Order: sequence, then structure tokens, then C-alpha cells
Amino acid sequence: MEIFEEYVKKIKTHDPNLNAFITINEEKGFQQAVRSEKKILAGEDIGILEGIPISFKDSIDTKGILTTSGSPIHKNRIPESNADVVKKLHDEGAINIGKTNMFEFGFGITSKNSYFGDIKNPWNAGVTAGGSSGGSAVSVAADLCMGSIGTDTAGSIRVPSSCCGVVGLKPTYDLINKKGILLSNSLDHIGPIARNVEDLALIMEAITKKPFEKNCIRDIRGMRVGVPKQYFNERLDVHVKNFYKETFRKLEGLGAILIEIDIPIVEDPRDVAHVIATSEVGYVHRELIKSSLDQYSAEAQKTFDKSKSFSAHAYMEGLNKCVQMNSEITRLFEIVDILVTPTIPAVPPDIDQDEFILGGEMESVEECLIRFTCLFNITGHPALSLPCGLLNESIPIGLQLIANHNREDLLIKTAFSYEQTFLLEFYNKRSGMVMS
Repeated sequence: MEIFEEYVKKIKTHDPNLNAFITINEEKGFQQAVRSEKKILAGEDIGILEGIPISFKDSIDTKGILTTSGSPIHKNRIPESNADVVKKLHDEGAINIGKTNMFEFGFGITSKNSYFGDIKNPWNAGVTAGGSSGGSAVSVAADLCMGSIGTDTAGSIRVPSSCCGVVGLKPTYDLINKKGILLSNSLDHIGPIARNVEDLALIMEAITKKPFEKNCIRDIRGMRVGVPKQYFNERLDVHVKNFYKETFRKLEGLGAILIEIDIPIVEDPRDVAHVIATSEVGYVHRELIKSSLDQYSAEAQKTFDKSKSFSAHAYMEGLNKCVQMNSEITRLFEIVDILVTPTIPAVPPDIDQDEFILGGEMESVEECLIRFTCLFNITGHPALSLPCGLLNESIPIGLQLIANHNREDLLIKTAFSYEQTFLLEFYNKRSGMVMS
């Protein structure tokens, strides 16, 4: 109970400057904390996360608790039931400490929100916190909770995790039930964000009942690590490139075997993702579009306009390309155990920045930030982002690890070995800096 009360106090003290939360679940959360304390004191069987405060992205249904999806349209929406992931975590003793801020309906990859206010990166208020699960990543980075649950349609767990210097996992497609959360059925994933790999493993274990914590061991000798020859090493910011190259040297020093591999990408995966996600978003929101279009933000209305422009033929072709890309990426794991890429190609941009110039080409911030993440929403492979460096002592850089379907164990094992050897100083700086 004291843990919950301490975290609520932290939120009330620090969140006015960060805007990570839309709702603090103080009263109901306190009741949960009391029940957990009684179970612990009585010596009863307790859950994996008994008494642990967890936040939830505000697009995830929570029974009796305001769930807005970051939109004024749902400013008074209170679900009658919990999303499946919320129920599973409650069953394991986790306490819902609150609902986190996000880009409206998850339609963007930054932390801008014109109605509830923009989310601030606790490392550097002038730099984006990433999105759309930005509030979840910030709540974890600033130690306002002990973990968070976000959603990821094109990178919305991994991108903010990278920008905020925390660990975020997009699990294998459909490993975690999506009931109670929907943006794009074909691309949506639900996953945890945590301050370290062991905490992330415990949250995954609580949700899936799979023994992920046992993979938190410091031994990746013989691990076959894929070094991409194309795509993921192209048009990189020079700072990201330097951290990325250094990561391979570090992994090799831990006993991993580096293997160069050809990346079988014929066309830009973002084009495929846009067709599928935009088409499905328009369908999901079809009734609200008819009755309340003017209440959506300008950005959301642009998304709906795009959804009308895609034909059924284009949508079905996109789904067929998903199957093809899935097969091609899966074949890579006959050669390697994991694939390593930057999480994003550039240093996290300033909040108001709109474009990058990388490799002599202009690219919007939105397109740049998902360039290396959205492929694995299309293919459904598990992908994890963890910190790999810190630029100018205030801007985190992220590393993305990808494995074959249902091999989250390899991601956790590799990330834990890397973390325990190279990230403890980074974590100390995070603890000292984010709340300063």
C-alpha cells in the first residue's frame, strides 16, 4: 500500500511538468493496494506482480475508469469491462495506477495532443517523447510507475521507448489478446514498457504465463546476430550510425557471432502499412465519422480522408504483401537467431520539427520514426527496443532486436546480457536526470 501511495505522490508532484497521465486511478488503485497488502500479510498465494503499480495507455479499456484514447470524442467514456490484458494483470496482483496520455486514437508517432496537451520527454523537454504510447514511456522513464502497457501499430511502443531511454517490447502478433483495444486489427500489438529487462520479463510472464524471467541470464555465447547489409544501415544519422556500429562490437565481445545478411525488402514496408492501417482505421471509426467528424482533430480527419481513397483491391493486395513479407523475414531466422537494427534512423527530433534530411533525402518526421519499426508489425515478428547510448547527456538512442515468431525468450536473453554489461551507468544517469 505504501508503494502505491508513494507513486501517486510522485505523479502529483512531477506529472504537471510531463503530462504523461490523463487519469490518476487513485481511489480504485488504493482499494487494490489494500487487498494486495492483506493477501501478502496473510501469507496467501500472491500474483507475480502483487502490489506493483502499472499504468495503461488510455486506448486500453479499463472497467469503471475513464478511457479517452486521447480524444475529446471519448472525454466521458467509461468502459463497462476491462481489456483482456488488464484482467490478466489484475489477476496477477498488478495495480492500475492510471491511464496515460497519447496521440489521439494512436494516429501519430509523436506525443502531440491538442486536447489533453503534449507529453514531455523527461530527459529533455525540447525533444519528442515519441508516440503514440508516449505517456506510457514517459511514466516509466520518470519512475512514476513500475511498468506500463502500450500498443504498437507501426512502432508505437518501440519508438517512445527509444526516445525516452526505456525497454519496450512489441510481442509476436496475437500473443497478447487485443480484446478491449483496436486501431488496426491486422497490425495492432499490445506490449509492455519497463525500466529494465527483468521487469519487462516479469510483466510478460504475468500476461502470458510463460516463464520469461528465466531468460534473464548473462550468456549469449554462440548467439547468431544478423548484421543487415541493406535498408537498416542506410540513411542513418551519423550519431545513430556510430552507436549502432559500437553495439555490434559489444555484442561480439559478449560472445555473439556476427553474420551479415541480405534483407529481402523489395518495396518500402511503410507503403504497405499505410494502406492496411488507414483502411482499417476508417472502418473502425465509421460510425463516429458519420456522427462526430468535426470533433476529431485535423490530423485524424486527414487520416479518414485517406482511408476513403484506398480501394478494396489495394487493401487485399496489402494483406497479400503482409504474407509475403512475413515469409521472407521468417527465412532469415534459419541463418540467424536475432536481427539487430537501430530503433529509429535519427536522433529523436525537436518537438516542433517536421522533417529530416538523411542521406541527402528529405523525409517527414512521422515517416522517419517508423522506417525501421513498421516492417515487424506487418510480419508480426517480436521486436524489442532498449537503450544503446546517450547523446549530449540528454537524448537517448535506441537499439531494436528482432527474433522469429514466439521467440521473445531470445530477445529477453540478449537484451538482459547487453543491459547488465553496458547499461547500468545509463540507468544511473536516468535515475538522476529525469526527475531533476
